[in-house]
Amino acid sequence: MLCPVCRFDNFEGEDSCINCGADLSTSDIPQSLGDWHDTVLGDRLVELGVAAPTIVGPDLPVGDAIRRMHAAGSDCLLVCSGNRIVGIFTDRDALVKVAGQRPGSVAVSTFMTPDPVVLRRDDTLAIAIHKMAVGGFRHIPIVDGDTPLGVVAAADVFRHLVSSLG
Repeated sequence: MLCPVCRFDNFEGEDSCINCGADLSTSDIPQSLGDWHDTVLGDRLVELGVAAPTIVGPDLPVGDAIRRMHAAGSDCLLVCSGNRIVGIFTDRDALVKVAGQRPGSVAVSTFMTPDPVVLRRDDTLAIAIHKMAVGGFRHIPIVDGDTPLGVVAAADVFRHLVSSLG
């Protein structure tokens, strides 16, 4: 266990540093990182004002799905079965998975990302940023229970951060 004062490497479980005598009894207790809830990172996702999602069924041909994205001016679609999200299809999926192929009448479910990570309507910006960074996502659906409410995009988060900074 490293002493927080002199950085001496003590044996695990020591109550005081052998080198300088500093108290080590509380050094392995996790400390709070500070309260970010009162900052812009504590803003709730509902404050972003995300638009209603464009929803398609899993059997929609991928060509029709891409046309629907283009017509809606959207860069992603939520793929739902009933009222439950079963996948997400993004512009990146269209470029990486579909481009160069002849999908014909292949269903969008073939190219979507199944069972996407979701956010809850009361989640904060900090949670959204964390999930995007850890998962490498640019779009994450926002849900209330199983009901899709919208999609938060990395661009939405950055826009909100910039507007909050002035």
